[in-house]
Amino acid sequence: MEEHSPVRYQIPVSVIVPARNEEACLATCLRSLLDQRPSVPNLEIIVVDDGSTDRTRAIAESFPGVRVISPPPLPPGWSGKSNAVSAGAQAAHGEWLLLTDADTLHRPGSLARAQAEASEYQAALLSYSPQQDVRGIPEKAVMAVIFAELAATYRPSEVSDPLSPVAAANGQYLLIRRDIYQLIGGHAAVATTLLEDVALAKLVKQSGHKLRFRYAPDAVETRMYRTFSQLLEGWTKNLAALFPSSYRLALLRAAEFSLILGSAGVAISSKTPALRLESAAIFTTSFTFFWKRIRRAHFSWDASLLAFFGLPIFSYLLLRSTLSYVRGNVTWKGRTYGSSTLAPDSENSWPASSRINMPAAAKVSRP
Repeated sequence: MEEHSPVRYQIPVSVIVPARNEEACLATCLRSLLDQRPSVPNLEIIVVDDGSTDRTRAIAESFPGVRVISPPPLPPGWSGKSNAVSAGAQAAHGEWLLLTDADTLHRPGSLARAQAEASEYQAALLSYSPQQDVRGIPEKAVMAVIFAELAATYRPSEVSDPLSPVAAANGQYLLIRRDIYQLIGGHAAVATTLLEDVALAKLVKQSGHKLRFRYAPDAVETRMYRTFSQLLEGWTKNLAALFPSSYRLALLRAAEFSLILGSAGVAISSKTPALRLESAAIFTTSFTFFWKRIRRAHFSWDASLLAFFGLPIFSYLLLRSTLSYVRGNVTWKGRTYGSSTLAPDSENSWPASSRINMPAAAKVSRP
């Protein structure tokens, strides 16, 4: 496909921050974005207040130079985030659009470096996986497992390879050329999926344009969830859409936990030397495979060790997410979505038994 030349705008980048009840983190995000202006002249920052009932809008309006808008009423079947980002994109004037979440912290100079990186790799879409700020034992344990699975499913080298069909992006940091965003149809083209970031990346790659995806602790950090209830709701929304063969993966990780724990127990407690040695060998082999996989997630040593206890929690969350999609009852930030808001490649992502029971139409309710 012939490569399109970017349309030239007076504003180089428009940052779009969809925000729904984000009073706990929005100020930190906006300060870090405003700090990008010395290295990115005429930077435009747009906060889309998506029906917040807390101080989100007041906080956004307290920052000079930040434009605050409201999205139109949520169309039937659309996800709230797609509706908000679409509104921000229509109001933006930048040559590039940086779509980022309110719970992110941007490193000084990171946006200018991201622009240079996108230019170097001739990427129409550049996306970063942020450094994760995790706190507390349950959060550290399960987040390390989830991001290890993501690293294995969406390998950055494959995502960034034009010859590979694998496509992915992280909606917490997604820098896309405006003309390419418009070419693929923007968020209107992915409005009915809760996995809009991966869907956008897939459309960009299918259009013949390049993706660039990597782990970027040098650019952005995020604390995704501040309570376990938020973590539970958030991953229930995302996990089944992210991972193919969700039932099988949940059972595999539960079996891995049982194998490691059981072999360790037998190696310690058995009075039979041969059985102890055999169990110790099974433990060593299985734990080594587990450890190598977990370390790919770039978490701290203590989180990586705690990830062993995160295996059954991950299995539970994945099964919970799958059942929520099957039942057509996925909830996020006060809205309930029906099961047509699936992964962009849902036919490959769902077991046949799950697809049979899915309602045909999405239902969206607003508080």
